[in-house]
Formats: sequence, C-alpha cells, structure tokens
Amino acid sequence: MSDPQDPDPQNAAPRRSALGRLGEEASLLCYALQFLTRLPIPAAAAGHGPDRLAQAARWFPVAGGIAGLIAGLVYAAAALALPPLAAAALALAAGMALTGALHEDGLSDTLDGLGGGFTRERALKIMRDSRIGAYGAAGIGVSLLVRAGALSALGPAEGLAALVAAHAAGRAAMIPALRFSRYARAEGAAAAVAGGMPAGAFPASVLLAVLVCGGAAGWIGLAALAAAYAAGALALACLNRRLGGYTGDGLGAMEQAGEIAALLVLAALLPG
Repeated sequence: MSDPQDPDPQNAAPRRSALGRLGEEASLLCYALQFLTRLPIPAAAAGHGPDRLAQAARWFPVAGGIAGLIAGLVYAAAALALPPLAAAALALAAGMALTGALHEDGLSDTLDGLGGGFTRERALKIMRDSRIGAYGAAGIGVSLLVRAGALSALGPAEGLAALVAAHAAGRAAMIPALRFSRYARAEGAAAAVAGGMPAGAFPASVLLAVLVCGGAAGWIGLAALAAAYAAGALALACLNRRLGGYTGDGLGAMEQAGEIAALLVLAALLPG
C-alpha cells in the first residue's frame, strides 16, 4: 500500500534508501572519531561489527580535520594574547589531549623498535613494550619541536587553517598502508582492518582528504596533502623493508610523518 501523504510513492523507497545510506556514513564517521580521538561519541552512534574499522577508514581525514579544527581554535585564541611559540605549544597539547597522544605513542614505539631491534622479531617485541626508549623519546621531541616551530610562524587564522589541513593530511597518510600493504602481526589494534578495506573506500578517502585540505587552505592545502602522502609512503616503505608490513604503531608513525610534512609545507607557503 502506498503512503497517502507521499505525493510520489514511487520515489519513497529510493529516498528512504538514500537517507539510510547517509545515516550509515554518519555512523562510520562517528566510528572513526571514536577510534582516533577521545571525543565522547556514544557507542550507539558509532555502531559495531567486525568490519567496522575497515569501512570507517575512509572517514579518517575528516576525523583528523575535526581534531585539527579544535586544536586550531586553541591556537587562534591563544595567539591573540600569547607569543606564537606558546600558542603553538598549547595547540599541540590540545591535539594530544584530544587523541590521547595516540599517534605520538605510535611514533615512539616504532622508532624504539626499528632503532633497537636488529631482527624483525626483536623489533616487533620492542614495539610491544610500553616503556619509552632513547629513540622514541628523541622522536617525540623532534616531532613536537618541528611542529611547534612551523605553527608558530603563522598568524591566528592561518594557523587554524594549517592545523585543520595538517591533521586531515596526517590521517590520510595512513590509509594507503591499510589498502595496499599487509599487517605485520597475527593480531593487534589494526588487525581488524588489515586486508579488509573495501576497494572503493580508498578513492573515497582521497576525495574526502582533498575536500578537507583544499577547503581549509586551498591549493596550499592540496600541496600539503601531497607531501603527507609522500612522507607516509616513505615511512611505509621502511616498515615493509624491516617488518614485512605495518603495525598499529607504524600507522601512528605514518600519521606523524604525514602531519609534520604537511605542516612544513603549510608554514612555508601560507602567509605569516
């Protein structure tokens, strides 16, 4: 029986299908935010399932852009009253609080493993260790110094735009590994997405990354995104050579490499 209130009953089913699809994509974005940040996303909004992470990966750049927007607002507000370097430090602290320093932790563990492990098995074992070694501590220090230095060269509005684009680009830099490489462990935090990312999800992620980075900083944002992809590819090549694939920590290292590369390009090309 047709809906008497619907002027065109034949279009009702496609319309409901489109609304259902939009609702599913919004749920996947919530899952990406739940996975990558500490934002209070209700479990019911994010949904659950064995392939949920693989499907939600396309939304990583958007989740990164949202995190960057929050950090950028901190920078823009702080830069109005504080020296640029202090404002940059507060923005980076806000970003790490928002993500639980997820990617910084991955960078630290990856550098400790690759620096201290001369065999694949030893490197993977070191990366499991929650303690921070010399390589990891130095890597986090360099990451913070470079990002703070680059960000402090920008004004409040430019810094806000740069953080949105850099955070989106950093998350985008992880996705090629999920689509084209393999997981180096039998199990782990990222094992759920290993080899299971739908083929159409990768081009969708690129499109979303282009929209966020380009929307935030125009062609300079797109140049930053290209730099992030290149830096992530270099990090992935190193992981493939040493470990035969990526790990969850390795994804964090790729994000950091991509975010740093993007922020350097943005600092160099955006007006101060």
